[in-house]
Amino acid sequence: MKEQMKAMARPYGTLFLIALAVALAGRVGLAVMDVTGTLSYDYISAANVPILDVVCSILTGSALVAFMYAASLAMTVSTAGVALYGFLVWRGEGAPARPAAAFLWGWATALVAIACLLVTVGGILSAVQVASMSSKLPGMPVLVLALVGFAAFIGTLLGAASMVVCACLARKRPGRALVLAALGCGLVVMALTVGTFAAINTANINLAAVGGWLAADIAVNLVILFGANALVKKAPRSI
Repeated sequence: MKEQMKAMARPYGTLFLIALAVALAGRVGLAVMDVTGTLSYDYISAANVPILDVVCSILTGSALVAFMYAASLAMTVSTAGVALYGFLVWRGEGAPARPAAAFLWGWATALVAIACLLVTVGGILSAVQVASMSSKLPGMPVLVLALVGFAAFIGTLLGAASMVVCACLARKRPGRALVLAALGCGLVVMALTVGTFAAINTANINLAAVGGWLAADIAVNLVILFGANALVKKAPRSI
């Protein structure tokens, strides 16, 4: 039992360090949003409040708890998809790590995560709440376009994360590489997420600004994706 615990200590320690690195990056982003006023704390009494604050004000009580479950489910699916890709490539049970495959599986994972979110949210809100939220949102064409853009952003993000995991697993010290990658890439994604969120969470959404941030998000994701692929090829051992 003691030997088994010692053997599992390093992998679990790596997992915990990765989680703390991601939490740290997220906390930095929240601090920036707090200082810049992107976060609102008294949205009920405020005038001309950001659209996301108006929509989320409907989620109270048990509906808020249920939405937290739905969001956690989507996040779990996304994270599991990245880990599964890296594991299968490392075990040699799939094709070698390739940007196209990482993107396609990342995109598929993103669609499943969004589907899980929509299916769950569909049972959380009442007809009155749905009608109230619909009145605050833009028209259907804009929503469809936003969903496509969001899927592209999440798909390239998960694809990039998958390739980064593969690049780390190909290193001599994969645990350390994973922690450093989680912190370094996490800070980059945090900065882009803060900018994108700030563009969306306004009283009057500027579609050009939102589109610009989404384009920047996807471009950086692709840079990370192909950069990680180059590292995989140069790694001491290929996977």
